[in-house]
Amino acid sequence: MEEWKEYKLGEICTKIGSGATPKGGKEAYLGGDTSLIRSQNVLDFSFSWDGLAYIDDEQAAKLNGVIIESGDVLLNITGDSVARSCVVPESALPARVNQHVSIVRGDASKVLNDYILYFLQYKKPYLLSLSQGGATRNALTKGMIEDLLIPLPPLSKQTDIVRILKSLDDKIEVNRRINDNLEQQAQALFKSWFVDFEPFRDQPFVESELGMIPEGWRVGTLTSFGKIICGKTPSKAEPSYYGGDMPFIKIPDMHNKVFVEQSEDNLSQLGDESQPAKRIPPYSILVSCIATVGLVCINTKESHTNQQINTIIPDFPFFRYYLYQKLLSIKDYLNNLGRGGTATLNVNTKIFGNIKIIRPLDNVLLEYEELATPLFNMIESNQQESRRLAQLRDTLLPRLMSGEIKVGDVTL
Repeated sequence: MEEWKEYKLGEICTKIGSGATPKGGKEAYLGGDTSLIRSQNVLDFSFSWDGLAYIDDEQAAKLNGVIIESGDVLLNITGDSVARSCVVPESALPARVNQHVSIVRGDASKVLNDYILYFLQYKKPYLLSLSQGGATRNALTKGMIEDLLIPLPPLSKQTDIVRILKSLDDKIEVNRRINDNLEQQAQALFKSWFVDFEPFRDQPFVESELGMIPEGWRVGTLTSFGKIICGKTPSKAEPSYYGGDMPFIKIPDMHNKVFVEQSEDNLSQLGDESQPAKRIPPYSILVSCIATVGLVCINTKESHTNQQINTIIPDFPFFRYYLYQKLLSIKDYLNNLGRGGTATLNVNTKIFGNIKIIRPLDNVLLEYEELATPLFNMIESNQQESRRLAQLRDTLLPRLMSGEIKVGDVTL
């Protein structure tokens, strides 16, 4: 590593800083052409469009000190998502950041922004420990970020390191785009069958409390489709409950995916056995119902969730993709249900279970499942490949960033 030199991050950056939320909080977002990027939009290595806010020109002008430029690195600096980082996508511009997100912009004559991103991901465990420095809320300060020591090779070697790591991320991005297309196909199929009723137009229709529906269909509550379980967090006072192989799914695990294959936290066998009634079988339907309402996913392994998630365990497998698509389609309705006069959105289990949706005939749902399943199988397969690619990237990352292995030693 004789060619590597150590700098403070602040010495090789032209911008490190966070923004603010327009006065009045989220209710003050007036819409417009400028994105206001918040911590929920910054995931590890990727950007989430879920809940992206927009502000008008006047609001944007008040945040001109945090104008985001193409290629900027975004770093979450407060809360449960602290230390997550990604590069802003070009399509999100023009944009500003709020007070929970910092812009980290390298001096192009010294460092690549992509190299900074991989460095921050490499240092994430350290950043997490740094953020917990005695405060009640996890936080990284501007000074902490500026003082980070970064071993820096010449730009040519940075380019080589980034090329290897980014080739894996690019493959993950291709899978993401393919899955976006598959999801659009699945949504179009659902709309054709259960919104526009195209395959059933030659049949008689009858009036229902949810509008006209094919004769023989009915309206039912979610509880009529299966058992509903609200998750629970095992006691944090029992460390032995955690650290095993049983997924413990929370809302951050649900972003930007159809299938949840793994979770940030896991329960041990003791943790699982401490609340057996909360255990959910594979391929159940998970719906976020507190704070962030309306995310819908399907778990692929026996799992637990926390109390912010309601899960439907379908009575029959052929209910699965109908329920998944239907719950996706009523996100706005779920949000309105959750308002209830409280500061935090909350669709409790009773309210959730009593939601009424159309109940097609079982033979219709069987036919729909046969058409939808190949699409969802491809989505799940692509997610699995992306997970393997991410594991390879995460294995190479610390070794490349520390100089432990050379670029020429890596074969993909």
